Amino acid sequence: MDKVHYKEMCENLENMFQSGVFAGRKIYLFGHCNATEALSDALMEKGIRVCAILDNNEEKHGKFYHDIPITAPREILQETSGSSAVCIAARAYEAMAQQLRSMGYTDRIYKMVEYDSFAEYSLSEETIKRKRERLERGLARHNNLSEKYSGYMKIFCPFNALGDICFAMSYLPYFLARHGIAECVVCVIGQACAQVVGLFGDYPTEIFSQKEMDETIQAVIYTEDKNSFIAHQDRPYVVNLHKALYIKCIPLEQIYCCGVFGLPKETKPYKPTLWKPYADLDKIPKGKSVILSPYAKSVTALSNNVWEQIVEYYIERGYKCFTNVAGDEKPLPGTLPVSPKLAQVQPLAEHAGTFIGIRSGLCDVLRYAACKKTALYPDYNYCDTKWKAIDMYALEGWENIVVKDDFLWKKN
Repeated sequence: MDKVHYKEMCENLENMFQSGVFAGRKIYLFGHCNATEALSDALMEKGIRVCAILDNNEEKHGKFYHDIPITAPREILQETSGSSAVCIAARAYEAMAQQLRSMGYTDRIYKMVEYDSFAEYSLSEETIKRKRERLERGLARHNNLSEKYSGYMKIFCPFNALGDICFAMSYLPYFLARHGIAECVVCVIGQACAQVVGLFGDYPTEIFSQKEMDETIQAVIYTEDKNSFIAHQDRPYVVNLHKALYIKCIPLEQIYCCGVFGLPKETKPYKPTLWKPYADLDKIPKGKSVILSPYAKSVTALSNNVWEQIVEYYIERGYKCFTNVAGDEKPLPGTLPVSPKLAQVQPLAEHAGTFIGIRSGLCDVLRYAACKKTALYPDYNYCDTKWKAIDMYALEGWENIVVKDDFLWKKN
């Protein structure tokens, strides 16, 4: 969960807490994901007990987050009418709320985060005024961008995810060549995504907030701008390529290659090449170090026990262990912190010799690193499909490991 949405969730939670909406009600959450875990932690900090996390994935039923059971959504129907409430921090709010209502749930359902600011189902004067102001901002930003980059194709990467940017940039040159586009500007969310773009070439890059991006893309869609291209498979929900996943498992990279950019599936992706040296390599024993990456904003965290096993294993064999941290993240016990810039992470990993990380966009950035690489996959399904994360994100040349409850770190 990114910082902007986390802040919004906490502000909404505080307002709800102050207004007393939780008083006397049993609180449930819907959709076990990183955002839901963050919400449950925030509720616990306020002394609010979460009865259960509802989830459609049967393989999660009977498991726990901390001491909160993960159960089937139908379990909430056992509650007396008027005694409960469901809070949803996951992206699929509309589908989840509709599912609860269709099951016969009549109590309160709260949206904790507004991910899709395109949709608001109200015709009140206040809403219409707000949406008109939003449209005007989007049009103004779109017009300014068009004037600044006259004659350029504008490439919008509307989701703040490093892996998505890697996929987009890996196939963008083919797309530009096919359509005879000489110059383009790449529009992304946040500095980290801009840094990923910079690994692939000297592209002009514009950085937006999520709100600014959503507003600008809405202007792109409704003006039918032919000099703009939205490089994503389902956001802002104008193509819906992801719906094919309900029928067939298609790895996400193939969706980008074939679905987003319309390229043959055998197309070889461009590789990131513009790396920069990491300044403190003298502090990292060459070939006898492990870079660990346990944090990801959009993936449910792995248990401490998983990382403890890995750290213990390597320390016993004479390796020095480092945790990749950013902001207020803490290094794993028994490790030292490192904070490379994205352009430095591959040289650092190659010098260390071993990289082990939760499967996140950072793994895509490091896809071609010349070192031992392991990706750890929480045992969850991709969105609401029947496919596991490893089916969608498996990395060639890596050791790909699904982490289940009985996980043991064993190496020869």
